[in-house]
Amino acid sequence: MTDNRLAIKLPGLDLKNPIIPASGCFGFGQEYAKYYDLDRLGSIMIKATTAQARFGNATPRVAETPSGMLNAIGLQNPGVDAVIAEKLPWLATHFPNLPIIANVAGFSNEEYATVSQKISRVQNVTAIELNISCPNVDHGNHGLLIGQVPELAYAAVKAAVSVSEVPVYVKLTPSVSDIGIVAKAIEDAGATGFTMINTLVGTRYNLQTRQPILANGVGGMSGPAIFPVALKLIRQVAQQTSLPIIGMGGVDSAAAALEMMIAGASAIGIGTANFTDPFACPKIIDELPNVMDKYGITDLASFVKDCQEEIRG
Repeated sequence: MTDNRLAIKLPGLDLKNPIIPASGCFGFGQEYAKYYDLDRLGSIMIKATTAQARFGNATPRVAETPSGMLNAIGLQNPGVDAVIAEKLPWLATHFPNLPIIANVAGFSNEEYATVSQKISRVQNVTAIELNISCPNVDHGNHGLLIGQVPELAYAAVKAAVSVSEVPVYVKLTPSVSDIGIVAKAIEDAGATGFTMINTLVGTRYNLQTRQPILANGVGGMSGPAIFPVALKLIRQVAQQTSLPIIGMGGVDSAAAALEMMIAGASAIGIGTANFTDPFACPKIIDELPNVMDKYGITDLASFVKDCQEEIRG
């Protein structure tokens, strides 16, 4: 395997391979670094960061589903100042050449701007993932996510983009009637690209108590069960915009990663698979050359370019 065969170049992200642990499924990398060298990864999407520390939702926060899981963590994090003072320096010290994508969450445009401005100044942060679509917290919009309303999405993205010193990729929710309209609003606000999809919303009930298993009532559904939904929505956005997409949603193999690239993704986020197998990301990276050989793919950069030319005619 040679690195250049797997390399993908995106704004702010010079990736040795397209495999990126997804935000919320990898913490800040410290636990997984005990298992393997994080420099093997293309990048890391660190855990969502808000202006102030958050303890998250009440427990239970996780429930199993067929071919997936539900989570209602609630953006638990130590706050942007602690992330800048402790988490990012640890990554810079141990993995100085690893590009970091900082996931920025918030409850107002002011918070998105504050966190984006602060975290984008950190040397090893090369891009921001703007989380305007977390389904497990109340954003004060009568139950709507910012990412479900084009006007709200535009304003939030504009606030972050106007102060960020690195490219801003915006995380899209699948819980919309027309994802293309939201994507165009986000593009108009100056976003560099998209990450998609965020989790679907679901619930499970306890037969004994007849109450929801999750204390929050509902949670974000992820895992292989949502993979076909992710493919459909990624293709829909790729047909309507030329901005790069970091695809995610149920990818658990090299073949699935390539299938998502056919749909329109340029790089791949790996989420729930990290919970079922801590070595999921390096295994997928190791698998890629063999699966590429099987389908006559010489290098990923050319493959992505060809796929996107087919999509856009």
